Amino acid sequence: MAQHRFDLPYFDEILTRMEEAPDSELVQAFGTRHVHWGDYADPVTTDDSTEGLIAAAEALTARLVGAAGVKDGQRVMDAGCGFGGTIANLNEHFSHMYLIGLNIDSRQLVHAEKRVIARSNNRVRFVEGDACAMPFSDESFDRVLAVECIFHFPSRLRFFREARRVLKQGGRLVLSDFVPHGPSALLLAPWVLQNSPSMGKFYGRFNFRVPCTAWGYRFLARLTGFRLFLDQDITLNTLPTYPALLRLFRNLGLRDAERATELVAFSARKGWVRYRVLAFEAV
Repeated sequence: MAQHRFDLPYFDEILTRMEEAPDSELVQAFGTRHVHWGDYADPVTTDDSTEGLIAAAEALTARLVGAAGVKDGQRVMDAGCGFGGTIANLNEHFSHMYLIGLNIDSRQLVHAEKRVIARSNNRVRFVEGDACAMPFSDESFDRVLAVECIFHFPSRLRFFREARRVLKQGGRLVLSDFVPHGPSALLLAPWVLQNSPSMGKFYGRFNFRVPCTAWGYRFLARLTGFRLFLDQDITLNTLPTYPALLRLFRNLGLRDAERATELVAFSARKGWVRYRVLAFEAV
C-alpha cells in the first residue's frame, strides 16, 4: 500500500480488508458507517457483539448531533468524517441541509461518496483537506462536528482557530475526545511514554500535548472565541466498546490491534483517561 502523509494504521487495515475481504467482521463493524467508540445506554448488561457495537456507535453520533442542536436548513461540517457515517446520520434525519465531510485521507472519501446519497433536499459534499487549515470561507457553517478524531490533529489550537473562523457567530463546535484526567497526570504521563509505541502500532499517533485536559479545553475556548457550554463524561457508557473490540481483534488474529486496545482499555478503566463530549458556542 502506498505511503501517506498521515499515520492511521487502523484505517489502513480496514481499507485493506474492504478490498480483500469485504465480508470480514472488521468491515461490518467499521467499514460501512462509523469508525469510533460506542455509547451504550446500559453498559452493565450489554454484550460484546458487533451488532451491539454498531448500534452504540450510531448512538454516540446521535449524542453529538443532539449536543450540537442541529436543525433543518443548516450548514454543517464534519471534520475527520471517515467513511461519512455522521454525514449519513444528518442526511437521514434532517432536510434542506448543506452537509460537508472533511478528511485528509482521500481513500476514506472515495468510500464516503459511494455510501452517502443526498436526500430530503439536502446537498452533500466530501472534501479532501486539513482540519487545521480548512479550505472554506469565513463564517460559512452553523455547526462543526469532530467525532473522535481531534487527537490525530497536529494542533488542537489550530483546529479551534479554524473552526471559529468558519463558524458563524452563535454557531457550535461539538467534539468527542479521550481526555486525560488532570489529577492522574503524574501516573498517566510515564505510562503513555512507555506504552505509546504499542498503541501507535494500530491506532497511530495520539496528540496528548497540552491543551488536551478538561481545563485545557476551557482555556482553548476562551483563547479562540468560544464558550464551553457542555462537558459530558460518558466514560462508563463507552467501556463496553473494549470487550467488543477485543473479541473482534482476537477472532481476526490482529495481535497489534488487540494489544493496543488492551492498553487503551486499561487507561480508561483506571480513570486516567476519560471519554468526554464537549460543546462550544462561537461568541
